[in-house]
Amino acid sequence: MNRLLLGLALLTAACGGHKSFDSLCADQVPPPAACNTACDPSSGTGDATCPSGFHCAAAGKCDTLCTPTGNECGNGYSCTTDGFCQSAGDGDDQSPIDANCPAIHFTPMKTTPTVQLLLDQSGSMTSNYGNNGTSKPDRWDALRTALVDPTAGVVATLGDKVVFGATLYSAHSTDQPNVCPILTKTTDRKLNNFTEIQQLVNSNNPLNDTPTAASIDAVRMDFAANPPAQGSPPIIVLATDGLPDTCDVPNPANQTQQDAANAVTVKAAQDAYTAGIKLFFLFVGDAGQAGTHPQQMANAGTGMDPATGTAMFYTAKNPAELTAAFNTIVGGVLSCDLKLTGGTVDPGSAQTSGVVTLNGMTLAYGTDWTVDNDGVTLHLLGAACTTLKTTTNPTVDAAFSCGSVIF
Repeated sequence: MNRLLLGLALLTAACGGHKSFDSLCADQVPPPAACNTACDPSSGTGDATCPSGFHCAAAGKCDTLCTPTGNECGNGYSCTTDGFCQSAGDGDDQSPIDANCPAIHFTPMKTTPTVQLLLDQSGSMTSNYGNNGTSKPDRWDALRTALVDPTAGVVATLGDKVVFGATLYSAHSTDQPNVCPILTKTTDRKLNNFTEIQQLVNSNNPLNDTPTAASIDAVRMDFAANPPAQGSPPIIVLATDGLPDTCDVPNPANQTQQDAANAVTVKAAQDAYTAGIKLFFLFVGDAGQAGTHPQQMANAGTGMDPATGTAMFYTAKNPAELTAAFNTIVGGVLSCDLKLTGGTVDPGSAQTSGVVTLNGMTLAYGTDWTVDNDGVTLHLLGAACTTLKTTTNPTVDAAFSCGSVIF
């Protein structure tokens, strides 16, 4: 997954010389709902007031230190029915885990991807797009709908989760015959950039040539001059409806010239990736007419060998597919990979030592989350990943026993 990244920052790592334990009501965000239940610790009936898994704390609120299926108590201890950690070998011992090895908590700091839409403004974008290219809308109008339709366009639906900018590219127009590339772009990249991108796309029409390599290079240099916010991965989404040309050879006359244009364009995608910018390739039309070029561009944009890689490239042969492709690409950029900072988790013990919650719900290892062998990348999976992507302000907590954390 290459897409929105969430960094997990180290929250607590306390050590001490006496036994203590952490209250989930104090440390879990958000706390379990029963933590707000009032009880009277002096009445002798406080524990009965609290639901199963909780006890009445001295402060007059129900509390718990652990969950039956979690590992908050650590190895050698179990969780009682009223939420205490007790020694697994002594049912009367409710001694907490040694404070020399408390759980280490990580909490999320949400970041967002920065996506520059690089849109082919060549003259062929006026070709009809529906019914195998024989009826309206044309490709440019379909592009407008896919991007800036107020209800279904990708910039409208994901504008609050993605930092968007847009660049139109062409060359050698009637008004600017000696300019290559011709770049028309938004003033900046930002969240909720729908209005400016809509105005850009709606107020411009296709021009002439397709200098894709020079245009990728220009976006790469612009990212270098105006980098995204720290932790926000820069991404180019390139949408084009044909094979590229170059500023020097705007109309390749033979296969040799076309191969040269293809090669320099693949090199531009590789240079972008080397600069830390992933490039996703979307062919607006039937990619079967483009030979191996789309696959090579997809490979180069994601760091694979252009000739042998198997990166996903996207083809949209009609307006509906174009809208779906944009949503798939940009939606996929929103990541379910969470980065642990401040420590490295032993992946071999993550299953037994870790408790991960999403919006207060405990997730199951293997079904809802895993940890990479690098010990710093935590993946949310399946329904948990969907929840993470669709929640405006998701709350994630990951706790690992200190014995499984390597500083």
